[in-house]
Amino acid sequence: MANRAVATEQAIELQIPARAEFVALVRLVVSSLASARRVLADDRVDDLKLAVSEACTNAIEAHGAASLDDRIVVRCWEGDDRLEVSVEDRGEGFDPHSLPEHPPVTDPERLNFERGLGIPLIRTLVDEVEFETDDTGTSVRLTLYCGRLSDA
Repeated sequence: MANRAVATEQAIELQIPARAEFVALVRLVVSSLASARRVLADDRVDDLKLAVSEACTNAIEAHGAASLDDRIVVRCWEGDDRLEVSVEDRGEGFDPHSLPEHPPVTDPERLNFERGLGIPLIRTLVDEVEFETDDTGTSVRLTLYCGRLSDA
């Protein structure tokens, strides 16, 4: 999988076991990074944390479905005007364009969908989402455009 970084900034990398209890750790790191050196509204930080949680949960499920013990890799980059987070798994992958369309949230039929809302939710919460899938797994890259970095 491609590993591109924003500008010349270094990435923060976490390698977590594919277990749900580690998603809170990832949220904490992402939240801290998002609010440490820039002015970013709390609701945007919450959006990013929720999107990252969904991406991590999908990665955990992919590892479970493939009976993998590999760790999930989460990388965070700070650019001057953005934060980027990638979540990489070693599961079998999927085609995000083949996902079924869900009815609008105001449609009563939406209540019939218990699963499959994570990717549409991620797309709503962050400014850009990229999926890269190959025979080694899936990488989901989330981008949130935000205020400029401070020198603090």
